[in-house]
Amino acid sequence: ILPQSRKAKAQRKFREELKKGDKIVNLAGIHGKIVEMADTSLVIELEEGVRMRIEKSSVSMEATQGLNATKTEKEKK
Repeated sequence: ILPQSRKAKAQRKFREELKKGDKIVNLAGIHGKIVEMADTSLVIELEEGVRMRIEKSSVSMEATQGLNATKTEKEKK
């Protein structure tokens, strides 16, 4: 039970820290950049002029952190 509550707390914190301009991946594997935020939803831009509204709960913490970690590693090289 403790590992589950730790993971849930980490996911909640991750979603609360999302901000406009962040690049994310949702649970369906769709990549986008946050352009608008509401209490429970986000509008992401998939490519220039193509936007989609998704629920914050559909953002994958693991995939998004993996995407950003890969980007950071490439910048270091």
